[in-house]
Parts: sequence; C-alpha cells; structure tokens
Amino acid sequence: MKTIATNRGYLIIQTIVFGSIAVMLITALASWGATNVRAGKDATLREEAFQIAESGIEYYRWHLAHASTDYQDGTGIPGPYTHEYYNRDGVLVGHFELTITAPPTGSTVVTVVSKGTILANPSISRRIEATFAIPSIAKFAFVSNSKMRFGEGTVVNGPIHSNDGIRFDGVANNIVSSSKYNYDDPDHSGADEFGVHTHISPVDSLPPLPPLTPSAPPTRTDVFKAGRQVSVPAVDFNGFTQDMSQMKTDAQASGKYFAGSGSLGYTIVLKTNDTFDLYKVTALVNTPKHCSNLLSQSGWGVWSVSSQTFLGNYPFPSNGILFLEDNIWVEGQVNTARLTIVAGRFPENPSTNASITVNKDVRYSNFDGQDVIALIAQGNMNVGLSSNDVLSIDAAIVAKNGRVGRYYYSSSCGSAYVRDTINLYGMIATSQRYGFAYTDNTGYEIRNITYDGNLLYGPPPSFPLTSDQYSTISWREL
Repeated sequence: MKTIATNRGYLIIQTIVFGSIAVMLITALASWGATNVRAGKDATLREEAFQIAESGIEYYRWHLAHASTDYQDGTGIPGPYTHEYYNRDGVLVGHFELTITAPPTGSTVVTVVSKGTILANPSISRRIEATFAIPSIAKFAFVSNSKMRFGEGTVVNGPIHSNDGIRFDGVANNIVSSSKYNYDDPDHSGADEFGVHTHISPVDSLPPLPPLTPSAPPTRTDVFKAGRQVSVPAVDFNGFTQDMSQMKTDAQASGKYFAGSGSLGYTIVLKTNDTFDLYKVTALVNTPKHCSNLLSQSGWGVWSVSSQTFLGNYPFPSNGILFLEDNIWVEGQVNTARLTIVAGRFPENPSTNASITVNKDVRYSNFDGQDVIALIAQGNMNVGLSSNDVLSIDAAIVAKNGRVGRYYYSSSCGSAYVRDTINLYGMIATSQRYGFAYTDNTGYEIRNITYDGNLLYGPPPSFPLTSDQYSTISWREL
C-alpha cells in the first residue's frame, strides 16, 4: 500500500507568502524613497520660493531708495505687482508678487508683502512681510538748542538732549545727554559743572579742567534711572526749522490756510468727528491790577482768551496741515486723526513771530499711533495765565525760534499763578530755554513729560525727518 505525502506544495505556499511580503516591502520602500525624493525636491523648491520672495523685498527697498514716495511700483495703478525672477544663468525660474500698503497721512511706514512662486511647481509658494520707515527727528522726548533746567517734581519718561548743558533735579527714566562735557550753569555762580548734572544731594563734583582723560559723570540712579551722557554729537537743530513757507504752500494746496485774523488771532477747537471749530479772538483776559512782567520777558502777557467770534466748522484737511498766519489758541480732542497745526507770519521777522497757546486740554483718543498732532510755532508755544489747574497736552511741540513754556506770573496775578500738574505726551523741541515752573515755586508744581515712541516712524504730516532713506523696522515670514 502506497503512502500519500500530505505536505505536497508546502514550499510553494511559503514561497508565495514570503514573496508577497517581499514585494510589499519593496513597494513600500520604493514609495518611501519616492516620497523622500519628492519631499527633498519640494524642500529645495520651498527654499527657492523663499529666496524669490526675499528678492522681492530687497527689490522694493531698492525701489524706495530711488523713489521714496512711490507705493505703486512705478505703474501708477493699484497692485499687486508681479515680477519675473531669473537665476544666474538667465533662466526664468519663478515670480514674486508684491502687495504694497502705503503709509497713512503723515507717517512714513510702508508695508510690503512679497509672495515667491516656483515655475517647476506653482503650488509651492512662500510669503514675507517687511515694514520700512524713515525715522523722524522726534527721537527725543525733549531736545533743545540751548541750556535747560528741570526742577524738582519733574518726571520725564523718554530721552532728553541739549546741544548746551542740562541741570536735572527731577527723575529721568531714560538717558539724558548733552553735547558739552562741561558748562557754566547760569542759575548760580561758581565753577563749571558736567554737561548733564544735578543739584539733588550730593551735588556732582567736576574734576579740575582740563583733565588728562575726561572723567565720566558719577552714577546717579536716584535721578538718572537710565544714565546720563556728555560730549555726545550735537543734534542738527536746523532739522526742526523746516521751511515753514512750504507748509504754507501745502496748506493752500490741499490743507486749510487762513490769513491774518485782523484781530488778536484764532482759536481752534478740535473735535472727535474729524472737524474743527474756528473762532476769531477779539479780546484777552485783562491783566490783573498788580500783575506785571517782573522778569522783563519778551512777549509777556496773560495769553488767555476772554471773548471770541465763531467763524465756522471745517473738516480736517486731506493732507492734515492747518496753517494760520496769526497767533493760535488750541484745545479739544481728536479720534484717529493726524494733524499738523502751524502758526507763522511771512516774511519772517522776530518782532512778528506767531505763537501757539494751550490753556485747555489737547487730547488723543488713541495712544497707539492712530492719533498724532504737531503744534509748530514760529515763535513760542505758551501756556497762559488762565490755564487748567491740571493740563494735558498730547502733541509733538516745536517752538521754531522761541521757547516752550509758561511766562512768569507772581502772586499778584491772582490764584492762577500757581497751577497743580501739567501732563505732556509726545515730544518737545525748543530753540530757547524751556520751562513751565520757576525756582520760587510758581507755575506748574508737577510736570510729567512722556515720550510718544510712535512719533519716530509715524510723525505728524510734514514733520522733519532725519534723512530720505528707509530703514527696515520689521521682517517676518507669513
């Protein structure tokens, strides 16, 4: 009897099973390899798309260097704008597409988004956003072309600079600098002192001059929280005295221009609905009987309005410039507005320089750069006798030929000779010596000065800039 093998074909089954597994593994490995090859190729293409997008950013920075106010890529029509991109062999490999956001009125901040795309795989793209701006001269909370003194009770939150010397007896939360190593403080007799010094005890002691190696002022963190510097380069104050005749021309072209009032000047009342009321000032507050110009200050007076005539309500101009050829009183509040208010008379003459006076609050609604006001006075920027006891001024203030401050009023001028607090938010540029208080405790007892950092790259319309070249202030991939 024959025996029948029961495992016939067993090897064939094993071969089929293991062969199938091998085929599956080889297929998976091949697929994995192909995926890696595609991923590597895509990574290369993505990097190339990134470089193309970056070249778009560099191209428009170059374009702005040659056409600083062209935000339409030289086309004169709205974007986006597409450019071909060639490699070093002259082969077209992709495109970059530019979306350009022009700066708001008065600002210099330009936003450029560049999208890089590869011809080899149009589905692959990278986007980069860069922000360019030209810095303004509002890099200081306070800058002066003359000597300055900040008394006790003054708190300044921002950098301070003088081309002369500074006596600082308050609290400075940012750097205080002077172009001089030493100077003669006019408020007292004695030897020269550091270009930036304090009389808060202990009084600084200047080494005998000339030292072999000039000594740095001692550290005084009780007064100068961020430090002080002397012998630094002078600020070109001519930058603050931008040609006011051009502002007048711009106001006449697409702003608001008002000739002389034929009276004492104008009052501007700013409103949050993007309009302003204009009044003709017809009379000033009578000078109190025994109130007089004890310090023989030029242009002294009460600088406070007692009567005025309504002239009309006007919309804020498209270019943001208001030019009035007379003295101006300003008050009110804005909401998402950018304005430059100028007081000037032409031809310029020291005896007829126009001034700006603020006796009531000038306020922003927003403190993120949406609201910006410049008060540019050909002469002085005043705070008059009848001013708010607590006064707030949100603005970039420039006294082109005069000073920013308050005249001296003695106790004979009534109870308003002493005021409580003045809050200044923005920056101050003054040709002559600044001051809202005096050493006999008259004027504003507390003076808070806070720097508005938005002014550096987002200044008011026609505000002086430091150059005509853009700097990159932000860069990121979207």
